[in-house]
Amino acid sequence: MLWNPLFRPSHDSLIRQNEEIDRLDLPRIQDDQELEELISTEELVPIIPSQTLRIDPRLDADRRYCRPWTRDFLEDLSADYYKEFHGQIQVNSAVRTVLVQKKLRRHNRNAAPETGETASSHLAGITVDIQRRGMSRQQIKWMEQYMLPLKDLGLVEPEEERHQWVFHVMVSERYTDFRDSKMLAGQKNSEAENSLGGRIPDGIPEE
Repeated sequence: MLWNPLFRPSHDSLIRQNEEIDRLDLPRIQDDQELEELISTEELVPIIPSQTLRIDPRLDADRRYCRPWTRDFLEDLSADYYKEFHGQIQVNSAVRTVLVQKKLRRHNRNAAPETGETASSHLAGITVDIQRRGMSRQQIKWMEQYMLPLKDLGLVEPEEERHQWVFHVMVSERYTDFRDSKMLAGQKNSEAENSLGGRIPDGIPEE
């Protein structure tokens, strides 16, 4: 398949990802001990396989974690993808420690560094890699169009990696407020429909 991504990896994208980490004052997780502490305090939450979402079986159990808002995004994305294609999305990678990133760079020269302004955003637990290999052109296009408005709002920073064939997606903590507002709007619409016998009058937007 011709590689012509909407979200081409760039230096500027890595800068934006690290700016979000710094804005949130999140640590770059150094080692397994720090990782375990964040899991125990539930600052990192488990990614849970479901009918709509699976995890690459090769991914270590202690790396199947992310920030709560990143998991919310994954759950929303996978549910909407399943509605459209009746298939699952697969998470190939989530949180990493600095030590893991160092090892990764030894055999993958395309991997982001573990330090500096372009360090991998996986180190803060806000990023996941979603498998793109095996998706049809239609499915890839759907994924791009799903994330484009979220990127425009500054809620996600996606990249389509060429060598690993994944969607690398950093999720902003602002996604929580966005999600809550959508749920509230949907609830209000539902209440309006019930009170009006299923009819929404002019002036009440549908989600």
